[in-house]
Amino acid sequence: MTGQKNGQPLRAAIAAFVGTTIEWYDFYIYGLAAALVFGKVFFPSSLDPGVATLLSFLTLWAGFVARPIGGLIFGHLGDRIGRKTTLVITLMMMGVATTGIGLMPGYAQIGAWAPVGLVMLRVIQGIAVGGEWGGAVLIASESAPKHKSILYSAFAQQGSPTGNLLATLIFFALSALPTPEFVVWGWRIPFLLSATLVIVGMMVRLKLEEPEDMKRVLRHNKTVKLPVAEVLRKHWVIVMLAAGVLPVIHVTYFKTTFALSWATRELGYTQGTFLSIIVVALIVQFLTQPLGALLVQRMDMRKAVCLMVLPEFVLMPAMFFAIETKAYWIAMIGMCLATVPHSMFYGAVGGILARVFPARVRYTGLSLSYQLCSLVVGGGTPVLAQWLLNSTKSITGVAIASAIYALVSLVCMIGLLNRTGFLAGELSTAEQEDVNDLERDTRFSPLDERKTVPVA
Repeated sequence: MTGQKNGQPLRAAIAAFVGTTIEWYDFYIYGLAAALVFGKVFFPSSLDPGVATLLSFLTLWAGFVARPIGGLIFGHLGDRIGRKTTLVITLMMMGVATTGIGLMPGYAQIGAWAPVGLVMLRVIQGIAVGGEWGGAVLIASESAPKHKSILYSAFAQQGSPTGNLLATLIFFALSALPTPEFVVWGWRIPFLLSATLVIVGMMVRLKLEEPEDMKRVLRHNKTVKLPVAEVLRKHWVIVMLAAGVLPVIHVTYFKTTFALSWATRELGYTQGTFLSIIVVALIVQFLTQPLGALLVQRMDMRKAVCLMVLPEFVLMPAMFFAIETKAYWIAMIGMCLATVPHSMFYGAVGGILARVFPARVRYTGLSLSYQLCSLVVGGGTPVLAQWLLNSTKSITGVAIASAIYALVSLVCMIGLLNRTGFLAGELSTAEQEDVNDLERDTRFSPLDERKTVPVA
């Protein structure tokens, strides 16, 4: 393909990585600030600390509620006019919203307007990231050789741990500030830094080319007038299964947002101490995450998924009890071990889901699936965990909930792969549909470009 000859696959993968790093940095600093300071800054000081934290987590959830809206809006644009333009818009929106949060006055200054303004900006963040993930995965996977699409999509997935690590490191550095200074102005610094990062990301994305799959859809006038209608009419079962695949990736909010609040507020960990544990776990995630893409590329994807998810049934619940010991090294080892399974799964899942929808509605289908799960599970995870803790005064319920996430993901992934294809080196059902559709154009035969490649 032309894109392969001129280095487009690698450039697209790097651009996806840079862009998603910035987007997830912006999204994750909100979660950290919600755990550490938003309850104090944006809500009345008379509230019980546990209630204030719960309300803070509810504002976090507002971003997840907005993510399906972003998925629908930008999925539609991405399937109608192309992937590149949508990714430029989402990055700009995220930067503006995040910088705005850094400038937002607190409850002491403007009263109830403070949480209202915070929620509004969080909603803009959610809309932006709702359109970002699907586009970033597709800009990488669709620009790649078909038998390597899952590997290239892993570049986009690497933006999540990198953005999370960058956010956590900045908050870790700021934890050296005395508490009053951190509450008054220190927490704002990570949000204001977003403006600089967005400029870098825009420079990278504006140089991108449209991926090959989308070029073909545009060239042959295969776009759909209303992609979401076709997705819901023809592919609704795939959407539901794909959404059900994703709960296990949201356990990250158990171990970062919720665990950070729980450990520092109730177990006696200092802010800097627990952030250092999270930093090490994020490094482990960054290093192990690509292994998931390699694993599914080389074997029956159903077996690969079992190898990645089954350990999570034990390791994630064990992590909470390791943290509860209040022993630093036990807590760190527990969190690092629990990180490996869902990190490997996350490294592969973007590329797997990019294969299950035809190109003409792929952005919409992928975004709708991901953000549907985010709405129901992602933002609700720290809320659920905090509610369980408040209600039972025990971490056991939270540990059980984390295992249930893994069970749902495993069952839905097996069901999805049985319907769409389970060998990465072969065309999926949706990709074969693209081939058959384009073959009907007598001037273009894609078979030479989309050959089935034997599994290594």
